[in-house]
Amino acid sequence: MKNPIVWLLVLMVSLGGCASSPDVDHSARYTLSQDRAPAGDFDASGLSDALPVYEEPRRAGNKSPYKVWGKTYNVLSSNEGYVARGTASWYGEKFHGHKTSNGEVFDMYTMSAAHKSLRIPGYARVTNLDNGRSVIVRVNDRGPFHGDRLIDLSYAAAKKLGYQSRGTARVEVAAITVRPDGTMTLAGQPFRPEEMEAPVESGVVASGNMSGDNEALFVQLGSFSSRDPAEQMLSRVRAVLENPMRVRAIDTASGRFHRVQVGPFANEDSARRTQSLLEARGFPQTILLTDTH
Repeated sequence: MKNPIVWLLVLMVSLGGCASSPDVDHSARYTLSQDRAPAGDFDASGLSDALPVYEEPRRAGNKSPYKVWGKTYNVLSSNEGYVARGTASWYGEKFHGHKTSNGEVFDMYTMSAAHKSLRIPGYARVTNLDNGRSVIVRVNDRGPFHGDRLIDLSYAAAKKLGYQSRGTARVEVAAITVRPDGTMTLAGQPFRPEEMEAPVESGVVASGNMSGDNEALFVQLGSFSSRDPAEQMLSRVRAVLENPMRVRAIDTASGRFHRVQVGPFANEDSARRTQSLLEARGFPQTILLTDTH
């Protein structure tokens, strides 16, 4: 018979091993208990928007319906024509370097996003309704699943939209659909990424000569590279609204664009009321911004 003292020692070592703390799996998605912004002053001003391209439909990340925390969600059969308004949040270091729902790697320094129902991968223009800034993001993840939030943007995208310090913002999300021939639609309307205007800084248009002009609030219904479609939209608006309105040409870093705008308004409340009225009368893609008059 083997020495019982030796067996006792072996048993104690085995039990001690079972009671010890396991190695931390650093590949786990939730290594950090709380999300956080990157250290230092990250400059997002030079980041380019995501470039929409056609991709074959994928199964990865598009299971429908799916459940999270006991709640069921459905993925859209197509992103064509999608546009919605709601609250945007952002996600950063907690998820940085880990896989998204469709198997890509999340990088908080690129222009990406998570959405509960848009097909992925996909693209969307996200506009901060408080300052008029817009970005194009690649939607490659699922979420957010907290409260009534509509979309989660990468930290970089949130910073470009100017709400990273607040945590959330009121936004409009308009899906960009790319066809096999490369043509695109934005919320169902023909679209070219180069028509995205230069960013708005602190509520003031960043390009163009504004010397001596006064700033005011406007409700903008669209922006076109040529004047004819802008004038056509203006005629449609005049048929349902009596407010002052205009087509304003503005030079941006991407060329000249023609803005269809209603206003100016004396305050935000009156502008928001007109914005709601326009949406009820068939103009769902409006934004509120500060411009010159």
